[in-house]
Amino acid sequence: MDKNEGFMRALKCRECGREYPLTANHVCEFDFGPLEVAYDYDKIKKTLTRQAIGTRAKSMWRYRELLPIADDPTVGLQVGFTPLVKADRLAKKLGIRELWIKNDTVNYPTLSFKDRVVSVALSRAKELGFTTVACASTGNLANSVAANAASAGLRAYVFIPSDLEQGKIMNSLVYGATVIGIKGHYDEVNRLCAEIAGKFGWAFVNVNMRPYYAEGSKSMGYEIIEQCGWEIPKHTVVPMASGSLLTKIQKSYQEFTKLGLVEETEYHVHGAQATGCSPISVAQKAGLDFFKPVKPNTIAKSLAIGTPADGFYALRVMKETGGAADDVTTKKSVMASGCSPNAKASSPKPPVALRSVSPRNSLPRARFRRMIRPCSA
Repeated sequence: MDKNEGFMRALKCRECGREYPLTANHVCEFDFGPLEVAYDYDKIKKTLTRQAIGTRAKSMWRYRELLPIADDPTVGLQVGFTPLVKADRLAKKLGIRELWIKNDTVNYPTLSFKDRVVSVALSRAKELGFTTVACASTGNLANSVAANAASAGLRAYVFIPSDLEQGKIMNSLVYGATVIGIKGHYDEVNRLCAEIAGKFGWAFVNVNMRPYYAEGSKSMGYEIIEQCGWEIPKHTVVPMASGSLLTKIQKSYQEFTKLGLVEETEYHVHGAQATGCSPISVAQKAGLDFFKPVKPNTIAKSLAIGTPADGFYALRVMKETGGAADDVTTKKSVMASGCSPNAKASSPKPPVALRSVSPRNSLPRARFRRMIRPCSA
């Protein structure tokens, strides 16, 4: 492996295909399209096999050839390989033949899916020489950046909407991060962070480090396939905020197929949002290829992104895979929070509860054999 490249080949524009060096850069200078990591799949195929994966530690890094770091990971070595739980009673309530929940609420260290993307972003940030990391967040990402930065010996700044729940703010403060409340919703916080990243030269995990950060989401898809007996599930329902997770789940399925780790098969990727912040699901139900930004108004703060960065690409994935989307009202989300513990031993927050009701709402005519529902808040 070449220094600072690993199995990566370049950063590549998702629109025009132009390639860039593997630096802290997130946007194409020609058409302003988002950049993502491109890999050398021929090189990866020589080392990444089912047998090799089976001998490795049970964490997200067992698939490290497909994650954007050059050397061994340095942050979040215990992250990932969370349980895939068969939920028979919940499946019966939802009218589904077979339901599995990918439970990322037991992730390490902050009990959130965000530990996956942050461990990748911070590992790469250290490789690139950064000593200060930061993020714009609706809560869970702030906590993960704060915790993982403390573990890695990095300075951390987190920018959040000022009306965020106090519990989430306290969690970030405990880890020693500098927490900055901004009067405004998440999209306004994110725009401010884009300006700060350029001025101070910090590694913002979801701004200039976003191409690396987003790739961490793929590890959930890899694990789902392996835990399903090396099969891609027929249906996967994914919560949507920015829409990034949904697109990376599809990319993980595509990559394992390309590498010959699973047989090519038909599958459908579906999305769920909260009614008070549902630009992607509204556009999908209307048959549109674009979404209209909205001002968030939902108790599911972790999903409250009114201008989703990957909304266009999420719509494309659902269209390509024959998926569907829907949104869940606050009332139904709260009801699901009370319903789920009776069907499975868990106590979901509103974003998690949203996943409990969305299959019943959005896909009433689907004949499910197996469905995976990531539970990531």
